[in-house]
Amino acid sequence: MSGGNNSIVTKLTNRIFPVMPDFYGMMVEQCDVTARGMDVFLEFMKTGDTAKADQVRAIEKEGDELKTRQMEVLNRAFATPMDREDIFRAIMAIDEVLNYAKTTVREMEALEIKPDQHMIAMAQLVRDGAYSLKSGYGKLSTNPMDAEVDAAATRKGERNTEKAYRSALADLFSPDKEIEAALRAGTPGVQADAFLHMMEVLKRREVYRHLSNAADKLEHAGSVLHDIVVQIA
Repeated sequence: MSGGNNSIVTKLTNRIFPVMPDFYGMMVEQCDVTARGMDVFLEFMKTGDTAKADQVRAIEKEGDELKTRQMEVLNRAFATPMDREDIFRAIMAIDEVLNYAKTTVREMEALEIKPDQHMIAMAQLVRDGAYSLKSGYGKLSTNPMDAEVDAAATRKGERNTEKAYRSALADLFSPDKEIEAALRAGTPGVQADAFLHMMEVLKRREVYRHLSNAADKLEHAGSVLHDIVVQIA
């Protein structure tokens, strides 16, 4: 009888004061999907393998589905271990990094652009930043002050990606010496070559810009991590 009464009390208590979901674990789970997606994205950049492109899309879809479930849990939660808005911002920002990886793949396919060394370098930096995020969010529940190191590493990754972006643009817009010489000499057919070269330049610039935007989303997710550390540490 006593056991039955305890069971009823427990049920009533849980109904009035529901058990708090593991929001720390939820953010880490979102980071894990993003980091896994960025691993595959980097492999795509290194190989140009269409199967890797398909995997990026599949993992991005997995991330979106996870995000939707996380939001439903957040909306139903009676209490949260930190500001509810910060949890929302964190999950959204982490997922956005993976979204930009997918749109970069999609744009490369649409423009029929093959990966180059600049794209690989930028993808590597964004991938490394995704792992810094995963490390930082993983420390929030136990050592939140230590997570600040990872937040800083993530923001530094964005700055390094921007440097790589500017370097890529500098190389991209450097004059093609052969085409320039042929134009000056009035070589027949060179204008068509120059036009095709410029089209290639513009297409690659769009891909570089997408990678730069992915780094911006990474920096935002790192800033949210910093805000959470300030709040709970």
